[in-house]
Amino acid sequence: MSLITQYKTAKVDNLDIFYREAGNPSLPTIILLHGHASSSHTFRDLIPLIADQFHVVAPDYPGFGNSSRPTPNEYKYTFVNIADTIDKFTDVIGVERFAVYLFDFGAPIGLLMASKRPERITGIFSQSGNAYEEGLSPAFAGIRKFWADPSPANREPLKHIFSPEGLSGAYTLGVEPASRVAPDGANLDIYYMSRDGALEIQLDNLLKDYETNVKSYPQWQAYLRQHKPKLVAIWGKSDPFFIPPGAEAFKRDLPDADVSIIEGGHFLNDSNPQAIAAGIKKLL
Repeated sequence: MSLITQYKTAKVDNLDIFYREAGNPSLPTIILLHGHASSSHTFRDLIPLIADQFHVVAPDYPGFGNSSRPTPNEYKYTFVNIADTIDKFTDVIGVERFAVYLFDFGAPIGLLMASKRPERITGIFSQSGNAYEEGLSPAFAGIRKFWADPSPANREPLKHIFSPEGLSGAYTLGVEPASRVAPDGANLDIYYMSRDGALEIQLDNLLKDYETNVKSYPQWQAYLRQHKPKLVAIWGKSDPFFIPPGAEAFKRDLPDADVSIIEGGHFLNDSNPQAIAAGIKKLL
């Protein structure tokens, strides 16, 4: 396989899991795990920058992107269940050992996979992939209210996160100049969120279930201390969702963690893929 990205689908428990793949399968594998309301498209510029040294695989989760979109009655949209599906996906495509790229919603998915089968993990790259309470920004105040009481009054303000304005802002906040950010990623996310049932999946199921991830932080921190995976973290200084103390906290459990805070916002993979690629290559 060459540096050219290929677009494939794997069958996992009667679901079609779409994925992007590049690089020689004989190279170390890295699984790129995307964030909320998004897809593997978010890694389109990053993949060619690392496929010379990695076998790169970037799946779309069930209910996201180009993968199957079962209703919540047909598929349990929890982070544990999605992690189980993506873990099975790696078995289906024949990947035995791999590094995981933790980003946004992809962080709990990757950490659930790692803590379940730690022998498979060769390293961790975190880009706003959080595992610590101190990494949660003040933006989570409204989300915590929703966790405690998922009433219409607490739900309504959170719809903004998944609105066209909220999705676009997630790409540009903290990026100077904002003209560095192509509109394509946000526009595609806006399209995905316009599909029937998307808000129910993203807000009422997954954002609500994110509380279970926060409760699992101590378990994941124990995994880091026990198994000591090589970890590289690059976070944006102005990320509106996951803030730099969350990146620095990795050093508490992994003193040798390589942590950098750079200029930028949430989607560093989109606004500064060169810096992210250089960080990923430190895992080699």
